[in-house]
Amino acid sequence: MVDKFPETYVSLLPEVADFLAKPIMPYINGEYVATLSGQTFDTLDPSTGRYLASIGRCMLDDANAAVQAARRAFDEGDWWQKMSAADRSKCIWRLAELIEVHADIIAQLDSLDNGKPLHTARTVDVPLSADHLYYYAGWPTKIEGSTIPVSPQNMFNYTLREPVGVVGLISPWNYPLLMATWKFAPALAAGNCIIVKPAEQTPLSALYIAKLTAEAGFPPGVFNVLPGYGEEAGAALVTHDGVDKIGFTGSTEVAQKIVQGSVGNLKRVSLELGGKAPNIVFADADLEAAAIGSTWAIFGNNGQSCTAGSRLYIERSVFEQVLDGLEQATKRIKVGPGMSQEKYNLGPVISDEHLKRVMGYVDEGLAQGAQVITGGQRMSGDLKEGYFVEPTILINVADQQRIAREEIFGPVVCAMPFDHVNEIIQRANDTDFGLAAGLWTKDLSKAHKLAKALRAGTIWINTWGNTEASSPFGGYKQSGYGREMGKEAIDLYTEVKSVWIKTD
Repeated sequence: MVDKFPETYVSLLPEVADFLAKPIMPYINGEYVATLSGQTFDTLDPSTGRYLASIGRCMLDDANAAVQAARRAFDEGDWWQKMSAADRSKCIWRLAELIEVHADIIAQLDSLDNGKPLHTARTVDVPLSADHLYYYAGWPTKIEGSTIPVSPQNMFNYTLREPVGVVGLISPWNYPLLMATWKFAPALAAGNCIIVKPAEQTPLSALYIAKLTAEAGFPPGVFNVLPGYGEEAGAALVTHDGVDKIGFTGSTEVAQKIVQGSVGNLKRVSLELGGKAPNIVFADADLEAAAIGSTWAIFGNNGQSCTAGSRLYIERSVFEQVLDGLEQATKRIKVGPGMSQEKYNLGPVISDEHLKRVMGYVDEGLAQGAQVITGGQRMSGDLKEGYFVEPTILINVADQQRIAREEIFGPVVCAMPFDHVNEIIQRANDTDFGLAAGLWTKDLSKAHKLAKALRAGTIWINTWGNTEASSPFGGYKQSGYGREMGKEAIDLYTEVKSVWIKTD
């Protein structure tokens, strides 16, 4: 661990300091074990670019060990598969309770590792993670088959819904614990044994909660965490014959490699991918609410969200009015280190590499004629060592420019006018993505028309960003396939078996 954190930081909890003080190894078969190669990698604080901790760098041999542990637990274990559904529910419920007990620790780990404000991690990400576990703790006793009337009459047919088996779960860095929980909560509820591969940029919270699973009652091998790089640890899980399914959240480019790598044993794959969400403001909307809502639609989580409302379409007659409200709200945003004693709205982007990617899009857009209303620069002064980008509003952007078509995944919005409903439906749908879309209007018939017409997995009307453990989430087109959350996520992690019995 770094010898001394900035004096402006909130004091580290003793448990956090102890956890970071020595190399943190993968969690396999109920214990932390050294990597077989002995190699490690560093995780950094994006607010300063400074070293946080050393993490075990897992490769093929470590993936083999994790898969073997999960396979034994699934295929041979005396408890996980044979325990009652009610007892499995209790394990998941206890893990939710333990996350709440350790919420301050987990929030500090996510804030340090990701850069997001500590209060956001503590009041949003960690509680929602626990809520997902509480919700899915209710599912093991609800997963059931059915009886089917068939012919001839001397045949009886019923179905069983069974776990897929060993599941590799590859989670992203933008919501380190929360999006991992989106995956492992339903996977565990369905009775699978899992291997979580956290993003190499943010492995800390997943590695920390691994030890809580033992306290919650999970037997060895049911919950494993395999830190490392995607092209090493992640690829090893994708191609492994002992893995029955991969669940992935991340970029479309990586998803294409995962689909190709899964061909070897035709393992099941579910994908929650990128987006370029259209956010549409009509002249008949509550314009003040629309301006404020649109501000956080894009700048929430620093624009590092696959549902970020990065294409802002405003009806021409109110374009300047809404743009002014957006500008004023954006200028009120406070940006600073996530662990600062001062309360900030946004932290840094995740890495120096990502900062250069975001600024590359901005610079290209400006070179092609876009105009900056506010932002457009890397932040300097006291923030110059971190990966901070000013919240940026661009106008004079054409639909076909890369900044309006490709996912920037940063605090950059393109504001563009439109004239007619049919025009905006066509423009909003003219994208390779289809994860989310939203609109602001007081006209209920218009709202329903667009909710049906927009090609996206989630539609928000007069709001933005709402998710709930009970509500399905996923995308159309290159935003992926499969649905996380809700009862639909149980379908991702179960197989249906049909059983026929001749009765005479």
